[in-house]
Amino acid sequence: MVRIPVAQGSLVLVSESIQTEPTLTPNLRILVVDDSVDAAETLAMLLQLSGHEVRTAHDGLAAIGAAIEFLPNVVLLDIGLPGMNGFEVAKRLRQEPAFANPLLVAMTGYGEALARQRSKEAGFDHHLVKPVDFEKVEAILASAGKL
Repeated sequence: MVRIPVAQGSLVLVSESIQTEPTLTPNLRILVVDDSVDAAETLAMLLQLSGHEVRTAHDGLAAIGAAIEFLPNVVLLDIGLPGMNGFEVAKRLRQEPAFANPLLVAMTGYGEALARQRSKEAGFDHHLVKPVDFEKVEAILASAGKL
């Protein structure tokens, strides 16, 4: 019980439950790929606080290497990467048998119809435009846990 004083000297008793509700999203292995280190690390931290195991990469080649080593359930992948762009990373990952099922999510500043079409052709399952609403990411992660 917590006692909180109220005007006129009376007390109000407030019952506070310390229990937390169980998460609806199962713990996933998630690879976050963004050339903005701050953006990648911030998203990774939010995902870790949600109970997921997360790794980051900051360019296309590093993303492929991390994906092969880590075998994520979900890859949150920026398209505008230096060297090898996210479209090419997605295509290469989809060529590997181990990456037939993981969710690939484009997280990019490119929101026009052509970019959406190219992401679909490259093998992305979802296309989110930055700045991304974290609730949309959580909804996609919840769907990944049902696969």
